[in-house]
Amino acid sequence: QVQLVESGGGTVQPGASLRLSCIASGRTFNNYAMAWFRQVPGKEREFVVAISWSDSRKYYANSVKGRFTISRDNAKNTMYLQMNRLKPEDTALYYCAARPGWLVQSQIPYSKWYDFWGQGTQVTVSS
Repeated sequence: QVQLVESGGGTVQPGASLRLSCIASGRTFNNYAMAWFRQVPGKEREFVVAISWSDSRKYYANSVKGRFTISRDNAKNTMYLQMNRLKPEDTALYYCAARPGWLVQSQIPYSKWYDFWGQGTQVTVSS
């Protein structure tokens, strides 16, 4: 079992930056593949980006490629999402997710593939 806690959300203007954090506890963090998803009311949870346990593989949704950067620090049990050039359409509740073992590229966009979830942190982009 692993517990995930997100932080770093807030309200910003278009074009601004935010950095989200996800702190894990309970098990060996560096054995887990991790991801960020986001969700707006009335819509399904949307895949944003995933990272392998070794930090060697990263997969981004097209909508955030070039603007968002995922990273992790296994020594600190923490994953980060640096979000630059934010747009109003990035407004959502952002969740971190985890699954033990390897990333499987065909499965990473599907929320049901992940075993553990945080409670989410709200990001609002508005002028």
